[in-house]
Amino acid sequence: MSDTSPVRVLVAKPGLDGHDRGAKIVARTLRDAGFEVIYTGIRQRIEDIVSIALQEDVALVGLSILSGAHIPLTTRTVEALRAADAGDIKVVVGGTIPQGDVPKLLEAGAAAVFPTGTGLDTLVDEVRKLTGATAAGD
Repeated sequence: MSDTSPVRVLVAKPGLDGHDRGAKIVARTLRDAGFEVIYTGIRQRIEDIVSIALQEDVALVGLSILSGAHIPLTTRTVEALRAADAGDIKVVVGGTIPQGDVPKLLEAGAAAVFPTGTGLDTLVDEVRKLTGATAAGD
């Protein structure tokens, strides 16, 4: 008997960035693709994001960052998850991210980076690969 529960993901807005339209679109897109999505809302502390990720037993944390602080916020999130013995939770980051920063984010521990303009189908496919999720109806 296989577990048919949807994969749980957390979409979070760390730091002081107050723009969440993109994060809400991503959350809705992932939900419609069959994921169970928890959305934190804006202006979250890294400690709170990690606490929610642990409480909700998520497979992946998606950070939406438009503030320009994507490298330190991603680094701190990955480090905080590892410190909480939850380094197996994948961290992905999306938002206003210059192409030159993508390798830095991957080096900091991000499993994937989705700069502005990434297609939603691409995002869903990558999150499925990272979490081992199958398409809804598979």
